Amino acid sequence: MVRVTLLGSAVNAILIFLKFAGGILGHSSAMIADAVHSLSDFATDLVVLFFIRISSKPQDEDHKYGHGKFEILATALIGLVLWGVGLKLLWESGNKIYGYYVLDRELVSPGKIAWWAALISIICKELLFRYTRRAGQRVQSPSLVANAWHHRSDAFSSLATALGIGGAIILGPRWNILDPLAAVIVSALIIKVAFQLFLPAIDELLEKSLPAEIESDILTIIAENPKIHHPHNLRTRRIGNNLAIDVHVRVDGSMSVAEAHLFTRQIENNLRLRYGPGTCINIHVEPVHSSDRYPKK
Repeated sequence: MVRVTLLGSAVNAILIFLKFAGGILGHSSAMIADAVHSLSDFATDLVVLFFIRISSKPQDEDHKYGHGKFEILATALIGLVLWGVGLKLLWESGNKIYGYYVLDRELVSPGKIAWWAALISIICKELLFRYTRRAGQRVQSPSLVANAWHHRSDAFSSLATALGIGGAIILGPRWNILDPLAAVIVSALIIKVAFQLFLPAIDELLEKSLPAEIESDILTIIAENPKIHHPHNLRTRRIGNNLAIDVHVRVDGSMSVAEAHLFTRQIENNLRLRYGPGTCINIHVEPVHSSDRYPKK
């Protein structure tokens, strides 16, 4: 995870310099805005690196469930940064369009150096997105996958920038408005991705339950044991990359404590085989007699 993020940071650092140089020398507001977006990408790489080190720590006296939520917090921060960058780009490009159509302000024609910078950025960021997402899915890291989508948003940003700059260059000065129009498209894409990352992370930080299909699967696994009756009061949530499961079950009232413990351990093993060894499981056992096998909750 750290190696993947360091690679992304190195590529972002190079692209930031390239984009700012292309935007300034090529007189392209869209490219400068794109450079600012890459700068935010670089900043979130640093955030991910910081939180990965924290979230990988084992449980301690103050964090008995581990430090997985720190990684979810990093994902939320990435979404928040993206949202702020998107709004900033939308405001600035909107002002330029307003100035052109309403205040009769002239727009400077962008240069070819800005167009080449955009093309290089598209290629680099798309390759980086594919590599980072694959690594994040392999290790089941939400912040790494979030960072991959940040790379993809940067590729979309550069694509819109390239189209705007290329259109202005090919069609002539009368079409210089394509430059800030491209920035509007970029900002809309960024804001959309920001919400897609931020809202699920907030749900997890607020202890939202797992999807209904996962909870149904959990109950099915528990019910596979014929000695266990009527699983209920199921509560679920995520803790970083791991699941937390709390459930009540009923066993024969004449069963010994040792037997009940053996059966609950079997359930725990089955659940961890399904959802990973880091799954946190708490099973509360209640007695039920044969004459009252399906009592009310």
